[in-house]
Amino acid sequence: MSGKRSWSDSTPLLRQQQQQQQNRSPSNSSYPSYPSISLEMTSAVSTTTARSVFLGVDVGTGSARAGVFDENGKLLGSSSSPIQIWKASDCIEQSSTDIWHAISAAVKTACSLAEVSGDEVKGLGFAATCSLVAVDADGSPVTVSWSGDSRRNIIVWMDHRAVEQAERINSRNSPVLQYCGGALSPEMQPPKLLWVKENLPESWSMVFRWMDLSDWLSYRATGDDTRSLCTTVCKWTYLGHAHMQQNNEKDSRDMEACGWDDDFWEEIGLGDLVDGHHAKIGRSVAFPGHPLGSGLTSAAAKARYFELGLVAGIPVGTSLIDAHAGGVGVLESVPLSYSRPKESDKEALCHRMILVCGTSTCHMVVSQNKLFIPGVWGPFWSAMVPEHWLTEGGQSATGALLDYIIENHVASPHLANRAASQRISVFELLNKILETMMLDLKRPFLASLTEDIHVLPDFHGNRSPIADPKAKGIICGLTLDASEKQLALQYLATLQGIAYGTRHIVEHCNAHGHTIDTILACGGLVKNSLFIQEHADIIGCPIILPRESEPVLLGAAILGAVAARQYSSMHDAMKALNASGQVIHPSKDPKVKKYHDAKYRIFRELYEQQLAHRLLMAQALA
Repeated sequence: MSGKRSWSDSTPLLRQQQQQQQNRSPSNSSYPSYPSISLEMTSAVSTTTARSVFLGVDVGTGSARAGVFDENGKLLGSSSSPIQIWKASDCIEQSSTDIWHAISAAVKTACSLAEVSGDEVKGLGFAATCSLVAVDADGSPVTVSWSGDSRRNIIVWMDHRAVEQAERINSRNSPVLQYCGGALSPEMQPPKLLWVKENLPESWSMVFRWMDLSDWLSYRATGDDTRSLCTTVCKWTYLGHAHMQQNNEKDSRDMEACGWDDDFWEEIGLGDLVDGHHAKIGRSVAFPGHPLGSGLTSAAAKARYFELGLVAGIPVGTSLIDAHAGGVGVLESVPLSYSRPKESDKEALCHRMILVCGTSTCHMVVSQNKLFIPGVWGPFWSAMVPEHWLTEGGQSATGALLDYIIENHVASPHLANRAASQRISVFELLNKILETMMLDLKRPFLASLTEDIHVLPDFHGNRSPIADPKAKGIICGLTLDASEKQLALQYLATLQGIAYGTRHIVEHCNAHGHTIDTILACGGLVKNSLFIQEHADIIGCPIILPRESEPVLLGAAILGAVAARQYSSMHDAMKALNASGQVIHPSKDPKVKKYHDAKYRIFRELYEQQLAHRLLMAQALA
C-alpha cells in the first residue's frame, strides 16, 4: 500500500457485506460416534418450578466446562469434559472438533445436574483461551501443525513457536504496538499468523477464517461471524477505540470493523489479510454480550449426540477470552463495607485488580482514562467492561509451574500416593507438611521456611511487566536433599515467587497511574488457601474471593443474559449476578512484611543477574 493511514481512515464495512457475513452458516457435517467421556460434576439444586436460567461455557487449556446459573447468579449445576492437547517443544496444538464434542457433553450433563430443560435456558455465552483457530470455507479444520494432521487446527495460547516472528514485528515499532505495552507477545495472534504463512504455505492458502477460539465457538453456535472487541483488541491489535462514538451497547449491531490498521498488516507481511474487508480476520466486531445472528442455530441446538441439546433461537452473546470472563464474573463481587462514599460505580471499579489464576495468571484492572504502561498489555478500550479501558498483566506459567515443580521431583510419586490414600489433593498434603515443619523447627511464621531458597518463576518467559519471552526460571538454594520436605520447600518458594511476580505487576501499574488497593481472585488456584494467603501477605492488600466457585462460567453466562436483554448493560448484569465470598487479609505481623520485602528484593535481583549472565555468554560466543 502507498502512503500511511491511521486507524480512523480504515475502509468501513459495507452494511450489505456485513449482513451477508452474518447469514452464512458453518458447515453441519455429521460427527462420528465417540466413546464415553469422563466428566467432573457438581450436584444440582433441585427444583420443580419453571425458571429462567443462563448457560455459560468455558474452554480452558485442559477441559471444556459448562455451568447453569439462576437469575441471582447462583450456580445450579456444572460439568467438565477433558480435551485433547498435543505438545512438541514450543508447538502446542488442539482440535476444534474435539473441543466442540467436549462442550456438547459438558452442556448436556450440566443441564441434567441442574434439572434444567432446554426451554428454561434464556441465554448462552462462550469464553475460551485466546488460542488461534484455522478453518476453511466449509468450516472444516485446516492443520496448523508440522505433522499435517488436519485435526490439529488450533495453535494454543501458550504456544511459543513464533518468538522470532514476534521480534521482527516488534522491531518495526508500529503505532498499534503502544496499545500492547509496546511489544507483541508470541502468545498473540499476528506472530502466530506470520509463522503459519512462512512455514505452512499450503495451510495458509486453504484457510478461509482465522478466529480466536471463543469467537469460533459463538460462530459455530450461531453462524454469525461477528467478532468480539475482547478478542480482536487484546490479541489481534484491533483498535477498539475507533468505536468510541458508538459507545452505547445497544448500538453495537451497527459497529463496523474500522479498527484494523491496514498499514500494520502490510508492514509485517500479512497484507493479504486486509483483502475482502478483513474477511479472514473479522469484518464485523461487537461489544461482549451483543446478540449474535438469530441465536442458536437448529443444527447446533439439536439433541443428538455431540450437539448441545438446547432449544434453537436461544440468544447467544458475543464472547470473551476466558480470563476476561472471569473478570466479568467477579469485578462487582465486593462487600458493601468496601464501598467508598461519594464514589461512583465507575470510579470504584478502577481500584480493583482481578487475578484469574489457572494454568497461567491474568492480572486485569480497568480505568476511565487510557494509561500506557510499558511491558503491560493495553490500554484496551471496552475489551472487558464496555466504556472502560483495560490494562492486562500476566504470568505465563503459574498453575502449570506448580505442577511442573511437583511432578518433576523424585519424591512426587510417593507424595501423590499419600495424598490419594488420605483423599486430599497434593497441594493440601504439601500445606500440611509445611505446617508441621514450621512447628517442628519453631519458625515464627510459615513463609520463613524458605529463607534459603528463592525462585524466579519465569519458566515460560516473562509476560509482564518485563515482557521478555526469553526469560528463564531460576531456583536458587538447591541441596542434595530429595525428601518430601525439600519438595514442600521448593513448592512454597515457587508459590511465593509467583506472588512476588504479581506484586511486581501491581507496583508497576500503580507507578504508571493506576490506584489498585483491592484484589479479587478466581480460578482453580484460589482453592489453595496457602496460595491466597501468601499473595495477600506479599502484595499487602486484601484479597476477595467470589461467592460462586465458577466465576469464569458465570462471566460467560452473563454474556447470554445480556444478549437476551435480561439486563440493560453488561455492568448492570455484573452488579446483579456477582456476589462476594471470603475475604483474606494480609498478616498484621511486621516481621512477615519485613521478610517478604527482603525476598522480593532478591526476586528482582535474580532477573538482573540473569540479564548480566546472558550478556556475558553472548560476548563469549560472539
